[in-house]
Amino acid sequence: MRPNITNKFMTRSNQAKLSLLKYLLPFGIAIVMSACGGGSSSSSEQTPTPSPQQPPEPTPVSTSLLSDKATAQRFMAFAGFGATDAQLEAMVGTDATDWLTQQFAMPYQSYLERVLPKLEVDQPETRNSTASTQRYQLEMFWDTAIAGQDPLRQRMLFALSQIVVANDNNRKNAHREAYYLDQLGRNAFGNYQDILLDITYTPLMGRYLTYLNNRKGDPVSGRLPDENYAREILQLFSIGLVELNMDGSLKTESGSPDAGIETYDNDDIINLARVFTGLTFDPAQRGIGAYYHPMVMIDERHSTLEKHFLNTQIPAQTDGTTSIQLAIEGIFNHPNVAPFMARQLIQRFTTSHPSPAYIERVANAFETGQFIADNGVSFGSASRGDLTATLAAILLEPSLFLPTSETATSAGKVREPVLRFIHWARAFSLGNVNSAAETQLRATDSPSKSLGQRPFGSPSVFNFYRPGYIAPSTQSGELGLTAPEFQVVNTGSAIGFVNFMTAYITNNTRTTSDTDTFVPNYSQELLLASDPPALVEHLSMLLTGGRMTDDTKLQIQQAIESIGVRSTDQQADLLARVELGIIMAVSAPSFTVIY
Repeated sequence: MRPNITNKFMTRSNQAKLSLLKYLLPFGIAIVMSACGGGSSSSSEQTPTPSPQQPPEPTPVSTSLLSDKATAQRFMAFAGFGATDAQLEAMVGTDATDWLTQQFAMPYQSYLERVLPKLEVDQPETRNSTASTQRYQLEMFWDTAIAGQDPLRQRMLFALSQIVVANDNNRKNAHREAYYLDQLGRNAFGNYQDILLDITYTPLMGRYLTYLNNRKGDPVSGRLPDENYAREILQLFSIGLVELNMDGSLKTESGSPDAGIETYDNDDIINLARVFTGLTFDPAQRGIGAYYHPMVMIDERHSTLEKHFLNTQIPAQTDGTTSIQLAIEGIFNHPNVAPFMARQLIQRFTTSHPSPAYIERVANAFETGQFIADNGVSFGSASRGDLTATLAAILLEPSLFLPTSETATSAGKVREPVLRFIHWARAFSLGNVNSAAETQLRATDSPSKSLGQRPFGSPSVFNFYRPGYIAPSTQSGELGLTAPEFQVVNTGSAIGFVNFMTAYITNNTRTTSDTDTFVPNYSQELLLASDPPALVEHLSMLLTGGRMTDDTKLQIQQAIESIGVRSTDQQADLLARVELGIIMAVSAPSFTVIY
């Protein structure tokens, strides 16, 4: 076990500790009050009507050129998890389309194929044990997101896992969750219709939304098919509650400008529930093998009644497999899917409160399955629902490349704790990445002691936060800006995040390994530690894409300067300066909100 963080940090400099306390409290308050975030107690899943208080959207600039390191870092914060200084240097002068093309071409590395060898499935004593199966898929995500070469796919996997939510909250079935993650990961650059179909057959989703072993109705006993999955696949995974225009605004009936048009009613749910009957574990699979193979249809248990919902009609006596195929096609072809998915994916990558024009541009890419960048590079297969085209439209959005002075009030994204932690880890070239040895990463759910968020560990099918959330009593809330992440980013969680990050930044985390793991590389920062203004500018570029405010820079500089550099222990004092500067930088609003 490495030294206790508090003792180690205290012995470096009491002045550093006092500076930290002095400057972090305003930062925590500012994070919560930041005008770029926001949300209300509203739990609507739909795009709110833009507030008349918001300024008009600036005219986009037709460019995706990464002209300098700050622009490159902002792009990497949107598209991945941030980058090192050397990586940013290499990106300067290139076009963002180059990086996207490379990322889209990278092969997928299966979670399940890496989990299974660890389970030793041929050993009976392991096969029936849960102790050794709790964390493998989560450890693999941390390791891959921090040190892997495919940050865009891992980011998309994380995004999709928050839209098509299913998890094994007791974390005792790594094989089941790994199989589910593979359906999202393999299709991350594919077609959304395939995702809807593939996740329907996963045992994890079947158990999570209670349609595993769902049987057809029985008029004698009064048994009815379980309706849980039928509701959630419509409300949360595809079309939402009310009809949308392509820009995400609500369609309204004549004479009722404030009332939306419901997308489905209870009769639709009753009929759709009949579709998802008859699915069970594959009896051909032995032991835990049933958890990582698709469920199979038992037609004797499937409802053969006619099913009619939305604009889909499935005749009576249709077999179960065909019924599911037709149902997914019918859901996917609903016109709401494009704007519904466009808005949520934008929120997960670039903008907490996307403008109607932005949503429409992305929805059109989803609808046509194609996106052509300003430099003529084409993305997508021209098939509706193509996620490569959709992602390209999100990440090459011209308004993302505007200078600070021209960005709209609503621009930017409130970054959730997981994204901020991984950004820090990638920015400082974390060495000896071995999440299995890091005890703090086994459970990061606590907002007061940790990140307040565990990847793939949403507390409910509604994710960690709601897409339409507007934070009350905030500047952003007064402007009507949605900021879903403010449901997990608040004063209490800000303090917990600082405590968690302090342990990692100062390399004082608990580990089960004899080898020091998760070691940050501060060699470049140590060279700048004798020049506080230069160090602060460097941290601004590396962590905020050069958009740290002057006030924040001054506060960090003053705190760094409060640590004297003694000739007798120069390296320790310089390191204390670097660590304090980074702790304050990752606690600043300009790191929490990227724009």
